Amino acid sequence: MTVKPTVVLRAFLLGGESSVRGYGCDVWIETGPTNPLIRKSSLILKAPSITRILGNCFSVQCSFENILIRGWDCIVGRANYACKLKQTLPTLSTALEELRVQKNDVQREVDLAEQRQLKRLDQVQLWLSKAETMITEAGNLIADGPQQINNLCLGGCLSKNCLSTYKFGEKVAKMLQDIRDHMSKGVFDRVAETQPAASVVVRPEDRTVALESKMDEVWSCIMDRDAGIIGLYGIGGVGKTTLLTQINKFSTTPNDFDVVIWALVSKDYNVEKIQDEIGANIGFSNEFWKNKRVDQKAVDINGVLRNKRFVVLLDDLWKRVDLNKVGIPEQSQENGSKLIFTTRSLEVCGEMEARKKIKVECLKLEEAWKLFQEKVGDETLHSHPDIPKLAKQVAEECCGLPLALVTIGRAMASKTTPGEWNYAIKKLKQSRLPKMENEVYPLLKFSYDYLDPTMKCCLLYCCLYPEDYYIPIKTSVEYWFCEGLFESDKISEALMEGDHIINSLHRASLLERKEESFCRKESVKMHDVIRDMGSWIACELEEKEKSFFVKSGAQLLEEPDVKAWEAVKRMSVMKNQIKVLRGNPKCPSLRTLFLSRNKFQAINDGFFQFMPHLTVLDLSWNRDLKELPKGISQFISLECLDLSVTGITDLPMELKFLTKLKMLDLSNMDGLRRIPQILISSFSKLQIFRLGTNVDIGGFPKEDNVLDGNDNEKLIVELKSLQHLNILRIPKIRSMSALQSFLSHHLFRCSTEALQLWYFREINVFNVLCLENMERLEMLDIFCCENMEEMKLEKLHTWGSPSTNYTSGFHTLREVKIVRCNKLKDVNWLFLAPNLRYLQISWCAKMEEILSEGRLGDVADVVGIPYPTPFLNLHTLGLYRLPELKSIYWGDALPFPCLKRIYMGDCPKLKKLPLNSDSAKGNHIPINGERDWWEQLEWENEATRNAFMPSFQA
Repeated sequence: MTVKPTVVLRAFLLGGESSVRGYGCDVWIETGPTNPLIRKSSLILKAPSITRILGNCFSVQCSFENILIRGWDCIVGRANYACKLKQTLPTLSTALEELRVQKNDVQREVDLAEQRQLKRLDQVQLWLSKAETMITEAGNLIADGPQQINNLCLGGCLSKNCLSTYKFGEKVAKMLQDIRDHMSKGVFDRVAETQPAASVVVRPEDRTVALESKMDEVWSCIMDRDAGIIGLYGIGGVGKTTLLTQINKFSTTPNDFDVVIWALVSKDYNVEKIQDEIGANIGFSNEFWKNKRVDQKAVDINGVLRNKRFVVLLDDLWKRVDLNKVGIPEQSQENGSKLIFTTRSLEVCGEMEARKKIKVECLKLEEAWKLFQEKVGDETLHSHPDIPKLAKQVAEECCGLPLALVTIGRAMASKTTPGEWNYAIKKLKQSRLPKMENEVYPLLKFSYDYLDPTMKCCLLYCCLYPEDYYIPIKTSVEYWFCEGLFESDKISEALMEGDHIINSLHRASLLERKEESFCRKESVKMHDVIRDMGSWIACELEEKEKSFFVKSGAQLLEEPDVKAWEAVKRMSVMKNQIKVLRGNPKCPSLRTLFLSRNKFQAINDGFFQFMPHLTVLDLSWNRDLKELPKGISQFISLECLDLSVTGITDLPMELKFLTKLKMLDLSNMDGLRRIPQILISSFSKLQIFRLGTNVDIGGFPKEDNVLDGNDNEKLIVELKSLQHLNILRIPKIRSMSALQSFLSHHLFRCSTEALQLWYFREINVFNVLCLENMERLEMLDIFCCENMEEMKLEKLHTWGSPSTNYTSGFHTLREVKIVRCNKLKDVNWLFLAPNLRYLQISWCAKMEEILSEGRLGDVADVVGIPYPTPFLNLHTLGLYRLPELKSIYWGDALPFPCLKRIYMGDCPKLKKLPLNSDSAKGNHIPINGERDWWEQLEWENEATRNAFMPSFQA
């Protein structure tokens, strides 16, 4: 019998010595120091040759050297996997635990970075994903390890199921090496980077009653790469915008989108406006870019977005938006980008080529009833046994429209008798009409019907402003006063009545309160459906009494046809592109004319000739308008003339015929150089007078004056003659003597709303209490008083008895700006301004503390208590270029219940903010500043640090 050597060799390698003997032969073993030996357990085979095989069965003599060298390493290596399994499995367990720890550490860094609105790096995400996969696979191997070890025999070198064990051992060894290699790659200098600002507009978020399922539907479309354009459509007030604002998963959930942009389109949309909103979110916000042509902006926007995975949210489309003209690239399956818009029209969805059209429908009866109950309140619902049943009928009449349910629910919250509810049901039933406008607006009109006549008129007045416009409250109330809408003929009383009306309309959900942080004016906005309803009422239902013509924000290039003016009582063509008013419209009934925010360069002298009853004329914000036509003298009924922020240089003497004027606004007229003498004093009924910034009172060159070279005292003399003056804004006061002279007049102390103290060079100490009897002071601006070292609190006995209540002189103060007062060290007097909303202090080289504990005695002497809690009404705090500032407040923290934003810049020594985890609890307070400054801030504890970490904005 002849046995091939390879068979004997394989038998030996796989089964050991006994396997060789199984072939009826023995192996002769030779040893020698020079021979390469290959070891298998305790046996040694000589590689060069096998020269003898004991026994008589066969004789073999051949060389195995080539075979052994080629195959032996591989075979023995696999055998080693089994031999070392008892060592490698525990080592793998240790490596697995180390990988878990490292992965958790990296994940914590990523989570902290994302709380600061940073975006994790792709390489970090890839490392975390691979680590997660390795952890799962290594865990499975370790779990299978005991079974494989049980299969080992012969001292752990061989296996009962050799092939399976060898493969398992190989996997363990490979996984161990892979883990070690992956851990070496898991050390990162940074795990995240600043991402483009997501333009998910932070709007007041109403509860998404019954919209959860709709939200899930939208989100599934967003995840669907085929759905590039998504349209949300439904009637006005159904909750489309609310749903869009809820897509905040973009900013709170990790995703693959590079940039998210919100743009409000509205009815009379403008391509350039959309471009500017998009540009602000992708880095194009400077004036140079804003002045580019529309086609150039489109190229720039497209160039940025085509390389990104983006989401664009367009709210309130009324017609097709040409995305190519805007610069928005095509949304393809490859790039996964999305365009999501809201509209009232299914046709618009088709015109926009929406791949997914999602209808936002009214609430079902049960859902509507739940929402209505929340708005009415349990106290009213349980005030009489019959009311719950009647309330259900009212809710049914709202047809599930959320806006109607909210609006009417709040209106009924104070109705506690069955008679009032029955009346409500009757009114609602009478107003139901078949078409959309007549189904929605009559429902909303229900709240309008409950208003008193003055409130109704004021609400309709707000429809004169453009859609989505921030309507300044104070200006509007002053217009209403001049229109004669109030019972009182005094502006001081009218302001209180106007504030009551605004609050009432806000509570009725007919107006939304807003605040523009830039200009710090309290404003209101009308929901576009409410505005449409108001226009419907003014133009159709009450045409005989209140005829309105509104083309505000309509992109008009020229004035409306003169025939449109004939029967109109209130007209608005504000916020258009009109450059010249050419016609001679005949307007026998016109009382209100809004022409602000156009491009006027000239007005025909006869344009105002046939407007005999015009009462309010608003020409504000026409910077290119350099002069008024002399025909303005025809406005003998005019009571309000607003020329603020115009380019007018000279006031014509013909204005003297406007003897009924109650309001004249000349503020922020940078080009105004001349006011004819005796002109101001001719307005004997004037109650509101605001003058531009280029008129100085006392102390500086005559060429800065507006009195054509004459002394400003002549202006003061004219102002003194205005016995009805109640609101006064004057230009800068440039000396202490001029201020003393000004304050010596009771009329000025009681009517001045804003004071600018500039370049006071002759004083080292300024006694703030000289201003405490200024009853209407809202804004104080102190600029470049280089020698002012201290703002002290020293009681005065001038101009009447001293105050005993610290709020008496400064409770109206809302805004304080202190700039370039380089010797001031603190501003402790701010304790006396409890209603302060805006505070800016900048470029004060020696300012060390805002509020100083060391000077509390001065405050206590004035207020009669140790000190009041400061800044309870503060909305905005801005501190810039204060190199020595070390403290805002000496205590641990302040509550800041109203704070909305903090701006910090170049305050290197300020190491701590007066905040703790309870400060502004429930409010997100954005904090703008330099990253280096932010990272070295000290916090009360880790909870406070974590609470404010997401607030920082570099």
